Amino acid sequence: MKDVIRNIEAIIFASAEGIDLADIKHILQEALAIEVSREELRELIKKIEDKYRDEEHVLELRYINNAYQFLTKAVYHEAIQQLQNHNNKRKLSQSALETLAIIAYRQPITKLEIEQIRGVSCDYSVQRLLEKKLIKIAGKADTIGKPLLYATSQQFMDHFGINGVRDLPQLKDIVTEDNAIGETNE
Repeated sequence: MKDVIRNIEAIIFASAEGIDLADIKHILQEALAIEVSREELRELIKKIEDKYRDEEHVLELRYINNAYQFLTKAVYHEAIQQLQNHNNKRKLSQSALETLAIIAYRQPITKLEIEQIRGVSCDYSVQRLLEKKLIKIAGKADTIGKPLLYATSQQFMDHFGINGVRDLPQLKDIVTEDNAIGETNE
């Protein structure tokens, strides 16, 4: 039975958004060929909850919105908040800055369009910019697959001290001859 409890614990831990009783039961049956009733499953989950009530654990098992999930105990929230603040203060990478510039000048823009301009994947950069709230999802494009459109956020405007996109420097004012691509002087 201990192995079943550990599998339940692993299933709940691996679920990012929490997992309901029916899904846990289904995974146990399909992936591990373990048959348990809903009542047995509740009792096993109760044992996991009891285990995590102990002070030596920083996590607790909670039942929220009809799903089980592991959360950090409230006593550690201040430390976690400090970590999140520290992570948010970290500087943006060069690729994130390039991605941000493309979004600022070409908004609204899809991830595919950004990648076509940069020539490399921009998934990580877009995720970091969303986390820092410098960009926002501005809707969906009217193309196949309805990809998300990205635009700069109010926090971007506040951070750079501008009132709107029209306050950004003109590209012709900041691009040097050495950096001009495909432009010729006639």
